[in-house]
Amino acid sequence: MSTVAPTPLDLHLEHRFADALPELAMAWQAEDAPAPTLLTLNEEHAVELGLDPAHLRSPAGLGLLTGTVVPAGASPVAQAYAGHQFGGWSPRLGDGRALLLGELTLPDGRLRDLHLKGSGRTPFARGGDGLAAVGPMLREHGVGAALHHLGVPTTRALAVVATGRDVRRETPLPGALLARTAASHLRVGSFQYARSLGDPALLRRLADHAIDRHHPDARAAERPYLALLEAVTAAQAALVAQWMLVGFVHGVLNTDNVTISGETIDYGPCAFLDAYDPATSFSSIDEGGRYAYGQQPTVTLWNLARLAEALLPLIDDDEEQAVALATASLETYSPTYTAHLDAGMRRKLGLPDGLADDVANALAADLLALMRETGVDHTSFWRRLSAAARGDAEPARAMVLDLAAFDAWCERWRAVGPDPAAMDRHNPVYVPRNHLVEEALTAATEGDLGPVRTLLDVLASPYDERPGLERYAEPDPDGGAGFRTFCGT
Repeated sequence: MSTVAPTPLDLHLEHRFADALPELAMAWQAEDAPAPTLLTLNEEHAVELGLDPAHLRSPAGLGLLTGTVVPAGASPVAQAYAGHQFGGWSPRLGDGRALLLGELTLPDGRLRDLHLKGSGRTPFARGGDGLAAVGPMLREHGVGAALHHLGVPTTRALAVVATGRDVRRETPLPGALLARTAASHLRVGSFQYARSLGDPALLRRLADHAIDRHHPDARAAERPYLALLEAVTAAQAALVAQWMLVGFVHGVLNTDNVTISGETIDYGPCAFLDAYDPATSFSSIDEGGRYAYGQQPTVTLWNLARLAEALLPLIDDDEEQAVALATASLETYSPTYTAHLDAGMRRKLGLPDGLADDVANALAADLLALMRETGVDHTSFWRRLSAAARGDAEPARAMVLDLAAFDAWCERWRAVGPDPAAMDRHNPVYVPRNHLVEEALTAATEGDLGPVRTLLDVLASPYDERPGLERYAEPDPDGGAGFRTFCGT
């Protein structure tokens, strides 16, 4: 019995990256998906992209989402980049199991990459099989959706498709791939790779492409490539502050996972805090805690210094002068990060406008010290503080050990007149609780998508408390002790 291949969707995918930077783009095709089945489709995001969800559910849509039936004129490529992984230099990484299908032009004129993850081996795969399992792909969908609805810049999952092929990890697991979108997939590692090739013209074209795509104001600067470094530094400082405010732990902040756009990317061993502790590290491969929650601001600056090194030839012909200029640019990171963090803490504490910085900063610092001493659940403690602002301190007070210290702090805080309604807009009820994520992924791996769908629905409105969803707001009954995450490869 013969089968007829589906007709590709009538869709235009541009190939600006592949055209502008062929040295960083290797033409490639996705592996066949024997029996593709749509597991999740982000219909809201599809509409934002100008795509018809019904079409994406069709055979042609599944062909697009698996990369096996691409629109006419599309040029899928695997991207080349380098990176520092846990501090060690890897000169050639690249998309070992991913493909950039092309760029979509949104109805408002913005560009978004359409990208696959788990689409098969490429020449960058090294020893990997190029495939992905259902659990890790749904994890990226769920955690990325959570960050998006929390207001944190991120790549977006469009769909997760089961391939009908098992992948071998410790045991055989059902295979899947992720279709995601991003402002672009340009990374610090992209610049490191271009610099390592010793081709100044390529490095300049890459920088020009990044400026045009993400930071066009840099073009008018006296030193455009220094302005590019400054813009990326500012974007990353803002991003990491937002991670810290919501308790997100990325888990693998290698330079190839730091975007030029300022979006969160590559959700591998990521998780959210349970007990508040800056030393928290969930990743099974981060044995030294290099990428622990409290280390994220520092390691991001380290990663930005690697971007600065790559850009030196473009910043100034005199290397000593280029180093001086780049160093001065990087020195803006810490105050920018601190400004975003302090502003966010003011919002979480509901502090009034005009409150003196020293008063606001002392309230935040003293509270964090108290939280760390007790190991309170990060998300629920912040949310319960709004009840204290309304006059009922007991829900938050019951979570700490040093009651006298909390009472003294609470008296100082309530004296400045915190706004509980404002606090509720900035302290979520729901985040992807690690135990609930694992529960949902285990069920999905066994064929039950109900818990994943419920979790996605909960995370779509993280600040709105809803009856019947109490378990999604509660900490892990076991306190999260011993919880570990894995990269999925």
